[in-house]
Amino acid sequence: IFLKSFIRKDHEVQISGSSGLFVNPARENEMFFNFHESKLTVYGSNVTIDHLTYHAETVGDRIAVIDDRPNSDVRKIDYSSFNDLVNQLTNGILELGAAPGSHIAWWGNNSIETLTAMHAIRKSGGVSVPIPYRSTPEEAKYLLSHADAHILIIEATYLPVLVSIRNELPALQHVISYGDTSAHSGILSWEEALGNAQTPVSEGKADSALTMIYTSGTTGKPKGAMRRVGGEINQYGALLEFIGWDKMEELIFLTTGPLYHSGPSGFARRAQLVGATIVCQYTFDPKDWLRLVETHRVSATFSAPTPIRRITALSKEIKDKYDVSSMQSMIANAAPWTMALKRAYLRDFPSDSLWEVYGSTELSVCTVLAPEDQLRKPGSCGLPSPGVEIQLIDDEGRIIDQPDTPGELYARSVALFDTYYKAEDKYLEDHLDGFQTVGDIAYKDQDGYFYICDRKKDMIITGGVNVYPAEIENVLDEHPLVHEVAVVGVEDEEWGEAVSAVVVLNEECSAEELIEFARLHLSGPKTPKSIVFMDELPKTGSGKVLKRELRNHVALQIKS
Repeated sequence: IFLKSFIRKDHEVQISGSSGLFVNPARENEMFFNFHESKLTVYGSNVTIDHLTYHAETVGDRIAVIDDRPNSDVRKIDYSSFNDLVNQLTNGILELGAAPGSHIAWWGNNSIETLTAMHAIRKSGGVSVPIPYRSTPEEAKYLLSHADAHILIIEATYLPVLVSIRNELPALQHVISYGDTSAHSGILSWEEALGNAQTPVSEGKADSALTMIYTSGTTGKPKGAMRRVGGEINQYGALLEFIGWDKMEELIFLTTGPLYHSGPSGFARRAQLVGATIVCQYTFDPKDWLRLVETHRVSATFSAPTPIRRITALSKEIKDKYDVSSMQSMIANAAPWTMALKRAYLRDFPSDSLWEVYGSTELSVCTVLAPEDQLRKPGSCGLPSPGVEIQLIDDEGRIIDQPDTPGELYARSVALFDTYYKAEDKYLEDHLDGFQTVGDIAYKDQDGYFYICDRKKDMIITGGVNVYPAEIENVLDEHPLVHEVAVVGVEDEEWGEAVSAVVVLNEECSAEELIEFARLHLSGPKTPKSIVFMDELPKTGSGKVLKRELRNHVALQIKS
């Protein structure tokens, strides 16, 4: 897939601040990025065109999506047919009464249908609300109710969960399902929902198009972070050039992780913005992931630490069966990658392929660490991403200018989210003169590289000393018998809080051995007072460790 195929010399591409539209530069007050300082006027004066429509008309026979699952026929769809399918679903939901600003949820594994739903909601001008596909009835009820979703597009696999709560969702008017719906009544099948393939009347006018992605809820109920779909697009070009996507002969993007999470979906949208092929992994499996990389010559992906930890932990015999040399851009994010994990990745994949970004659902991409800095700047999350301003603020609200001094990280860019749905007060609480924070503590070094210490709420105060769990986790992760570790603070009469490490082992190891290992590398206050072993760390669907659950678990273990 030639990224350069739609970038024509002596033309200017302008990308609108709403809905992923290419627009004419004559339109006033539009922010835009000039690809290679080129100039392109798209379809004449004051005419907007959706990027999927653009790809359908210019590179229509290019494969847009590959849906490749074990023991199933591979499904492929080109941009012309994909755009038609998106238009059909868009027109179908418009016929059901969807209007600009309508809240429309989708619920399903990574697939052609999932991507179709995401784009159809965007083209309709609606608010896209992803539902994690592993949601329990209670979780799904909270999300659909809180979001005021009135249309739901759902994979049939999850209809039993929906059916158990549907009577408690008075706002939900229409349910569209793909797959076998024969056992359920009151459901509109995918085929029945599809309208005609004509360009929807809402296309090019969808200034109301938003995403509402619920944050992981690691410290409480999830919050719906609302963002204009096009806000990030004004940064996309510069970011894609920065991470080298413009230099690839073929951009084949693999969905490592669920599309309901902001990271995988965000980078999948970035890839489709420039006409890449998306390879959908229905659900994660490490050996199948390697198969997909080899089979489709995948060149780019985005991943949290957990999938890569599982891939690199496979035996050498298994890994040697697969050719992964096509991988040119591994975007590390969602949770910090330890140095041990980075070294494990670099042993198995091209050395110049590893990028790391720091960001969040609310802030989008804030910093980028390039491949050449991965080992040169251990622990760093990189330099500010193009178009992003970062300030570090101390407890008195003052800007920190000096290096190696921790403060709360605030970011400002056009990609910031707009607000929390029904929680404007929380948005304003984290807002400061146009800058926004999610509570991460960071510092920068003499060269301007940023380092995330930890979440402010996860900081442990033990004996009056501030301790950041991430530093301890990085040390313990270096132990050869440790598979995964998370550090929390638990109440302690003597210290106020005591440092406790929760460890998943590769092989048998004693708590005393791990504490002694930590003592060799950490000062007294940072050395864990206790070690608790678990078979698996509790995580959100996006891979973040649920530390509130760990604190409760550790407290019970200590009491017993």
